[in-house]
Amino acid sequence: MVKLNDDYLTNKDAFSSVGITTPEFDQVKVKQDTEKNPRWVHFGGGNLFRCFHATIAQDLLNKGELDSGVVVAETYDDEVINKIYHPYNDRFLSVTMKSDGSLDKELVASVGESIYLNRDNSDDFNKLTDIFENRSLQMTTFSITEKGYNLVNINGDLIAAAVKDIEKGPDFAQTNMGIVTYLLYKRFQNGAFPIAMVSTDNFSQNGQKLEDAVLLIAKGWVKNKLVDSKFVDYLTNTNKVSFPWSMIDRITPNPSESVSSRLNDEGFEDTDIVHTTKHTNIAPFGNTEETHYLVIEDSFPNGRPALEKAGVLMADRNTVNDADQMKVTACLNPLHTSLAIFGCLLDYKKISDEVSDEDLLGLIKNLGYGEDLPVVIDPKIINPKEFIDQLINKRLPNKNIPDTPQRIATDTSQKIPIRYGVTIKHYVDATDKDVKDLEFIPLVLAGWCRYLMGIDDNGNKFELSNDPLLDDLQPYVKDIKLDDKVNVSEVLKPILSNQSIFANDLYAIGLADKVENYFSKMIQGKGAIRKTISDTVSNKGKKF
Repeated sequence: MVKLNDDYLTNKDAFSSVGITTPEFDQVKVKQDTEKNPRWVHFGGGNLFRCFHATIAQDLLNKGELDSGVVVAETYDDEVINKIYHPYNDRFLSVTMKSDGSLDKELVASVGESIYLNRDNSDDFNKLTDIFENRSLQMTTFSITEKGYNLVNINGDLIAAAVKDIEKGPDFAQTNMGIVTYLLYKRFQNGAFPIAMVSTDNFSQNGQKLEDAVLLIAKGWVKNKLVDSKFVDYLTNTNKVSFPWSMIDRITPNPSESVSSRLNDEGFEDTDIVHTTKHTNIAPFGNTEETHYLVIEDSFPNGRPALEKAGVLMADRNTVNDADQMKVTACLNPLHTSLAIFGCLLDYKKISDEVSDEDLLGLIKNLGYGEDLPVVIDPKIINPKEFIDQLINKRLPNKNIPDTPQRIATDTSQKIPIRYGVTIKHYVDATDKDVKDLEFIPLVLAGWCRYLMGIDDNGNKFELSNDPLLDDLQPYVKDIKLDDKVNVSEVLKPILSNQSIFANDLYAIGLADKVENYFSKMIQGKGAIRKTISDTVSNKGKKF
């Protein structure tokens, strides 16, 4: 049996004997170099970072294209750092779950430093402040999910924490975006060195959202005379601070018990999965799919590692945006979210099982090929139709990926404006298309409203996945009973008219009636959801 903390330089054969690839560099030296000359900070220490960003860094370190490790700043859960990073010397096992059932295993040691970023954790907070003041720092990347950037509530008003950040100033910032702006302010004060702030979170125009949040806080500080106005000049000078856009794509589910068992059977000892008090699921290993894409706008004012040598596609902003729109608003994320919603309602536990369901397969084909693809701009660097082909025929059916609809359903309210709202807007704006011709997007939106009831298709209660708007939205529908005679329009209007959720007032564009109609069908007793999907695929869908 081998363990993460075993010396991989002197015991390489032991790792090799159990099928684990080891780093081609000395982690001790990498850590020393990271302390002297940090190049890369990453916010968010979860499974996606470990299985994607950290493996990119490892590839670059192996090739001599990066001379220090990644500084990981976990912003949410201290147990991630204290129970997973520190005990294993910042190492972990990256496990790629291939569609043929095999596992590719790599010991990753590219993390040069790991910290829990919180005001109350003063030692680590000051350590990261020092890193941001260092001229050598070239870039930061982010994987903190959509809600990590939010400074406003459902009504568009600043949340209380953001108001406090703006009123009290840099030294008292508490929100993620407030702390990031504070760190940039310290960099400004100590040389105004250039840096790239690269959001790699899974939503469209992510760099713009990061930039807008930072500037909102910074301008608030200037208005309140808490910082010099030249700080905003620094942030808006692209030769000093850039906010590149990106498109990221790699399915990385929570660590799997079945993968844990296989690793142990194959001779790897560190396989215990940690379930933290904040409901983070993480382990000394991370499991991910084989297919992956990362496209980044090439705007790095302080230089950058040769990311392209690790498979990252570097492009201009328009190309990145087209690739992202293709994936997030059309060719992957809307299909994934639809499977999440209906998977919960139809009591599925694995995404891969859902695509064996002819009704659900027909739904996502009509959604992807039929409604999304016609309005997608081809980014050229990735073919949209081939992307959907690969998703439906290879990626989603991969039974080696233990992903669940329940995980994907997390934060759905934050995803809908992008994953469906953008396509809806394309139809609204098009001169040769009519938004009222859409069938499968309204079906999914109705399914989500039905999901909010917390009652599955068999009439059983189920636990809704975490979502910041559940307390606001669920009261509208939670008291509806199957077979109830209800005024659906009256019930759904506060939801369907909310532009922050759908990026449109569905009544104003003429789409609400269809959503209401599908919702009405889905509450007509047990089995009504299944029947509604099946009838829609049969009567409204095409064969793809």
